[in-house]
Amino acid sequence: MTDTGDSTIAVHGTVAAGFEGVREEFAAVLAADHTEPGGQLAVHHHGRLVVDLWAGEGIAGDSLPAVYSSTKGAAHLVVALLIQDGVIDPDRTVASYWREFAAEGKGGLTVRELMSHRSGLIWADGGFTVEELADDRILAARLAGQRPYWTPGTEYGYHALTIGALTGEVVRRATGRSIQEIFEERVRAPYGLDFHLGLPEALEPRYVSIRPGVPTPEQAAEFAANPVDPDSLMAVAFGFAADPPLDLVALANTRAVRALGPASVGGVASARGLAGMYAAAVSGLGGRAPLLEPETVAEAGRVRWTGADVVTAEADAFALGFEASGNHYPALGEGSFGHSGAAGSQAYADPANGVAYGYTRRRFALPGGAAPENERLSAAVSEAVAKL
Repeated sequence: MTDTGDSTIAVHGTVAAGFEGVREEFAAVLAADHTEPGGQLAVHHHGRLVVDLWAGEGIAGDSLPAVYSSTKGAAHLVVALLIQDGVIDPDRTVASYWREFAAEGKGGLTVRELMSHRSGLIWADGGFTVEELADDRILAARLAGQRPYWTPGTEYGYHALTIGALTGEVVRRATGRSIQEIFEERVRAPYGLDFHLGLPEALEPRYVSIRPGVPTPEQAAEFAANPVDPDSLMAVAFGFAADPPLDLVALANTRAVRALGPASVGGVASARGLAGMYAAAVSGLGGRAPLLEPETVAEAGRVRWTGADVVTAEADAFALGFEASGNHYPALGEGSFGHSGAAGSQAYADPANGVAYGYTRRRFALPGGAAPENERLSAAVSEAVAKL
């Protein structure tokens, strides 16, 4: 691998031969950022780390920013493993594992439908405190008796802050253990990943706090002209309708959230950790075999339902709890899967091309979700792989 120090843009790290264009694109992304630029990018190709880059104030290769909903990918990797083991049947009802879930007409919903954001449990009456959002067991107990916001199974809508607690309770009822415990035992520790669902106190010095987004003048005008409707499902699902409205930046920067690692939004990871997890899942890593068998890899990326999201009003598609990544990045192979995060992180596996991708950033990307530069960076990776 070759060093990538740059005299004008402080890009650090290494890239393998053939991936120099990815370094150049990473530097170009930083140069174009009107806010304080900074982030991390890591890519594995067939389990080999071929891109390992970072830049920005206070950011090192092993820095650990919050990755928000990229956490959902870790949570649903655990569920995929349990499905592979035969411990969870995705076509059984949620209530067959968790009887209290059947309240308020939810008894017929399957685990597969739950993982595809079809339960309607995007929030709970009375809202949640930050302390409650940090604790999946409290969330699950509140949500079990909640009346859903639509008839379960009939619509798809992004469960931004609740899906990890819901699937996590299925895992707890099926195994007696939490998603966080199983992730640590079967995924993070064996593969040595810097991806934590529950950041130990000893690693707190490596946490880099998320900073609020800075809108461009065009974005500021757009936000002013089209504010979020406080009565919309979007406002409900993201806590914007709460009193006071939920501050997503402050949420991630709360030690209790990092310490407990709620499976919807509480993960802390480097780009190396994000990419490494997906490499471990589909290619193997460090001489260890892949976590997922080929049939499970195919199932993880198989989309069962498509359509407009009733929460975000966007066209999107979910597979086995994962986002169908090829919907966002057309150069990816069929069956690609992963998950983005609100501050701008992105992580996915492209099994057809042997790629595992991870990106983080410190400054919250607006309006939220995968930062737009992921399109450029992902395209550069795909182009490099195609030329090998």
